[in-house]
Amino acid sequence: MVALVTAAQTGLLRELAEVAVVFSNHPEAPGLATASALACPTASLSSQGRKRADYDAEVVKILRQYRPDYVVLAGYMRILSPTFVRAFAGRILNIHPADTHQHQGLHAYEWAFDNQLVETKITVHLVDEGLDTGPILAQQTVDLRGAETLAEVERRGLAVEHQLYAKALAALIEARHPVGPF
Repeated sequence: MVALVTAAQTGLLRELAEVAVVFSNHPEAPGLATASALACPTASLSSQGRKRADYDAEVVKILRQYRPDYVVLAGYMRILSPTFVRAFAGRILNIHPADTHQHQGLHAYEWAFDNQLVETKITVHLVDEGLDTGPILAQQTVDLRGAETLAEVERRGLAVEHQLYAKALAALIEARHPVGPF
């Protein structure tokens, strides 16, 4: 989230995007304080003890107030219901620390480390109603040779994630709103 906010404020996305809101399903999430310190609007609604579809319907109402062009998931560790996905169909992005054709769901860095992969791929994709099954927008390989700890695998992967996500979002925005001679 911080990498995307920074890209929107001073980096690659500066002329293309602004952060409408940073939302969390954990009202005490440290990312909300960080976002606020970065001058981003924040919102939250606890998901604890809530049915997924009912909760997501409320989140849709909250997010629609901010009129986002895209919903960009960054550390949002919930499976989205069809209610949510349909509300923002074709406009929800996620980043996944693996090739989504090889590994879906949680613990992708652990999967790469445990299987002693020499490389993995970071994938940016549109979210559909499946689990990490949406159309791939961008991928980048992460060299894992010599990574002796899970922490090293994560460090290498996150370095790629922080660059690739902003690039993929910029490419998507530019493709939908081309800038050029008139």
